[in-house]
Parts: sequence; structure tokens; C-alpha cells
Amino acid sequence: MNTLAARRTRNLGMTVVAALLILWLSDVMTTALQDTSRMSGWGLLAMIGFLAAYNLRKKLALLPLGSSASWLQLHIYIALLTAVVFGVHLNWKMPNGLVESILALLYLLVFASGVVGLFLSRSLAKRLTTRGEEVLFERIPVYRKRIQAEVEAIVFSGLEESESTAVAQFYADRLREFFLQTRNFWQHLVQSNRFRFGLLKEMQAYGRYLDESERAMMTRLVTCVEAKDDLDYQFSLQATLKYWLFIHVPLTYALLVFAALHLLLVSAFSGGVS
Repeated sequence: MNTLAARRTRNLGMTVVAALLILWLSDVMTTALQDTSRMSGWGLLAMIGFLAAYNLRKKLALLPLGSSASWLQLHIYIALLTAVVFGVHLNWKMPNGLVESILALLYLLVFASGVVGLFLSRSLAKRLTTRGEEVLFERIPVYRKRIQAEVEAIVFSGLEESESTAVAQFYADRLREFFLQTRNFWQHLVQSNRFRFGLLKEMQAYGRYLDESERAMMTRLVTCVEAKDDLDYQFSLQATLKYWLFIHVPLTYALLVFAALHLLLVSAFSGGVS
């Protein structure tokens, strides 16, 4: 077993043991007719607060706060553990009351978006290395414009060197829109090459009716189409990894706000706040 697999097995085992201890403690307190909601509520709030702190840790990378990889591992396994504490806090029943229902819904949305994010980070990150050159997300528009400029240079040079407009016409009809902007976001996300293969097949068929110089231009355009499609692939995967946080992080902060409101209301009605 390699080091990574061993570490994951160890961390998962520790999480399972912690979950069993929480369930055992909850059962003991319930048997002793003690209220578990207050302890589980504060515990859940503390855990969610720690999970939210991971986003701040990423912004304070220069401070000696431990490695980002260690924080990520803690983030994942503590997040899994919150599901047990959440169930204990609700006594494994549906919540009643508006604030409680909103709080439960927010927790479920945060947990679900976290699971989706974990899946995406594991699957898409590997796929980024399998196709095209890895580029910084912020630099993708720059590379796209370079490819577009190269394509236009090929087309215009063909018009100057030949009286035929066949290549230029094909570019205007079939390629111009493709090079202007990012295309096929969802197809790339599900790893479909249908558009790419279809366009390349169409270009190959069209090339049969061209002369030698025009076929040479089409060959260069094929290379540009492949490079642009690879760039779109990188954009689709990197954008998904980047923008899912715009769902997960705001939901987490909303959960913290409603959790604090919930605790204030509980304290007020139990006499904790005058």
C-alpha cells in the first residue's frame, strides 16, 4: 500500500472511530436523560467555524499556519464528521420551526456542495494533465487570442497568395465563431469529443476539393483547431474547479450566520439571554 493510500486509510479509520465515540456518548447522555442538543450544537458550530477557516488559511499562505495539504485533509474528514454531529443534534428527526428548517437546509446544501467539490477536485485535476498544455486559468484568454490571430494570418495570407477564396469561405462559415470564444463547455466537462471529431472530419472532407497550397493551409488550420479545442478543454475543467467555490463558500458563511442566530434564539428562550 502506497503512502497516500495508507494515509487516507488511517484518516478515514480515525474519522470512523470518532464518529462511533460521538454516537456512544450521545447514547449514554440520552440514557441518563441528559440533553444532547446544547453540546452537539456548540460542537457543530465549532466544527463549521474551523471548516470555514480553511478558506482564510488559503488567503494567508505566507503565514506559518501549517501546510495547505494538512488543512485540506482536516477539512475533508472533519466535514464528514459533522454529518454525525448534525444527526445527533437533530436527534435524527426532521427539524421544526422556520429558522431550524433553514439551518438544516443550509447545512445539507453546504455538505452536498462539499462532496461535489471533493469529487471534482479528485477527478478533474487528473484530467487536466491528460490533454493539452496546462496553462494558468487567467492566461487562457491570452492564448485564445494568439490562436485566433494565427488563424486569421493563415487565412489572409491565403487570400494574398491565391485567387481562390475556398479556405477563407470555410473559415467564415465554419471556423470564425469557434475561434472567437470558448466553446463546448459541457461537452468538455463530460469528456465528449463529438464536436472536435466532427469538425476535423468536415475539414478533411473539404480538403479533398482544394489544391495543394490550400490543403497546406487547411493542415495548419487543423493544428489550430486542435490547439483551440484543447484550450477550451482546459478552460472548462479549470473554471469548474474555480467557480464551484462561489457556491460552497457563500453557503458556508450563510450557515454560520444562521447557526449563530439559532444559538441566540435558543439561549434567549432558555433564559440564557436577559
